[in-house]
Amino acid sequence: MRFTIALRFVLARRRCRDWLRGGYRFIQLPGRFVELTRLAIISDVHANLEALEAVLGETRGLDIICLGDLVDYGANPNETVELVRDRGIRTLMGNHDWAAVSGDTRLFNPRAAMSSIWTQRRLTGENLEYIRTLPLEFRDPFEGQEAYFTHGSPDDRLWEYVDPRTHTDLFGHYLSKLGVGLIGLGHTHIPYVWVEGGKTVFNPGSVGQPRDGDPRASFAVLSVQHKEVGVEVRRVGYDIEKAASKIRSAGLPESHASRLFSGT
Repeated sequence: MRFTIALRFVLARRRCRDWLRGGYRFIQLPGRFVELTRLAIISDVHANLEALEAVLGETRGLDIICLGDLVDYGANPNETVELVRDRGIRTLMGNHDWAAVSGDTRLFNPRAAMSSIWTQRRLTGENLEYIRTLPLEFRDPFEGQEAYFTHGSPDDRLWEYVDPRTHTDLFGHYLSKLGVGLIGLGHTHIPYVWVEGGKTVFNPGSVGQPRDGDPRASFAVLSVQHKEVGVEVRRVGYDIEKAASKIRSAGLPESHASRLFSGT
């Protein structure tokens, strides 16, 4: 009898754990099941392997979408790309990814251009080909709620910086133009969640090079249930000293290393 009770408790706890971690799960309510979709959304990894590993450790069991910029700035472009590929993370192309495969650095400042050239010369042929095939946008249905993801903006998918301080008046335009209730964007390295009229525009911030004054890696967890959307921005610490030391040893610009400590 005691063994049966203990076994039931273990199984119940395991089901609860799996639900909390899982991507697609069902909650049993009286007489029916309610589907809950949970995803992790990451962006702007920028070849920071230590930060990516820390985030992946916090998102076990969740499907993940990456909104672009796997490479540049950091010292581990190949390892970062390979880890994302091995984990089966659905990934978009960012402007730094595009520069790595095109060789076009005209829109970068000198430090970013130097990093892009360094990255392009070190990426393996296989990883360059993988980056070259990345799409510019995703459209996904969640519980009847259409969602749109891109790196920059719906109007300029690679290069436009969308910030609530400058683009709030355009959020409604984007949502109406696309006919969706949820938009996820990257590129700015600054996390935010904007909600109005049951519709949401958000940015998960940057995994590998935050710029909002918090040096911890940033990501978001997206939950959709009954067409109700919830976005939670989360932070996780990582070994910044190790990531910065690699950047310096590689001969990349000092600012790429020093800004990791301040998150700016």
